[in-house]
Amino acid sequence: MTSPLASLVATGTRLWLDSVDPELIAVNRRLGATGATSNPILISDLIRTGRFDRRLQQLLAEGHADEHVAWSLTDELVRAAQEVFLPVWQATDGDDGYVSFELDPLLEDAASPLSPAEKTERYVELGRRWSHGHANRLIKVPATPGGLGALESLAAHGVPLNVTLLFTVAQYRQAREAVWRGAAQLPHRDRFKCVFSIFVSRLDAYTRQHVPGLSPAAQGQAGLLNAKRIWRDNQEFWAARPTHLRQEIVFASTGVKDAAEPAWKYVEALAGSDIQTNPPATNDAVEQSGLTFRRNIDELPAEEVVREIAEKVDAELLERVLMAEGLAKFAEPQHRLLALIGERRQALIAGAGTTSERGGRPPQRGAN
Repeated sequence: MTSPLASLVATGTRLWLDSVDPELIAVNRRLGATGATSNPILISDLIRTGRFDRRLQQLLAEGHADEHVAWSLTDELVRAAQEVFLPVWQATDGDDGYVSFELDPLLEDAASPLSPAEKTERYVELGRRWSHGHANRLIKVPATPGGLGALESLAAHGVPLNVTLLFTVAQYRQAREAVWRGAAQLPHRDRFKCVFSIFVSRLDAYTRQHVPGLSPAAQGQAGLLNAKRIWRDNQEFWAARPTHLRQEIVFASTGVKDAAEPAWKYVEALAGSDIQTNPPATNDAVEQSGLTFRRNIDELPAEEVVREIAEKVDAELLERVLMAEGLAKFAEPQHRLLALIGERRQALIAGAGTTSERGGRPPQRGAN
């Protein structure tokens, strides 16, 4: 009997895990996942497990600053995930098997003194640095003024990209045009790869809070309508500009925000293409659902629902609100990650002092 996740993959959807936890990577690879993504929240969660304390201890003992430790551990975890998915990348000739690496979120911190142009320069520098030497690493760049400004240069340098924090058709098109301008400068586009991460459930959380007058039939459908329209737009654009590798949509934020909804609501509705980057808990719920999935990506909501959403949901206001919320959620986790490493540093110093007072040996270095 075909498992639910296997039936989902059979529709044409590819699964990328929203985690770089080595244990979860192994489990979900067996379930059919072909890629993964990373962000500071995920790294913090892994540090809190205590499983990487020995590696943290080693990095801290070498005298590295908290920021260096954070990026070193992130790089190592992403590298480990890349190794797992490298056979997929090889088997698909570079079309799948990627792990996304997020550039410094603090560039978008409200306290950052950098101008958009300076942020663009920094994104280009960091993108080229962190992608160098990696076959199956996508560089994750936000659709902010600074990030959008970097896309053409990064694409022109052949950096594989994951454009994130995309909420609306207008944002997606701006990002897509910048990426295409850069790709057009490549002498050979056989290695050119870009995905666009469209956030889904956050739109429905927005309408519940800001557009409560939507009918029961329309409430909870804005995210899916938006995602499917962008997917269709992307299909049409690249069909007219064929490239060796597919330039695809990643459906992100696929975990439901309303506990009354089935955990697989977005997974089921978006089945068929392109990529879903699902939280581990969502994949677990799908696997336990007993469902057999079919292709739904082409099916829009009923016409009256489409009209109602168009009439009542202001896309420009939605974009402003969700970008403001998204940027806060983008930068703050990096601050918390650095604070967590600082706490670990103090704990290790205190522990070393206790050991010294007792005449014991300091902890031995070694990677976890």
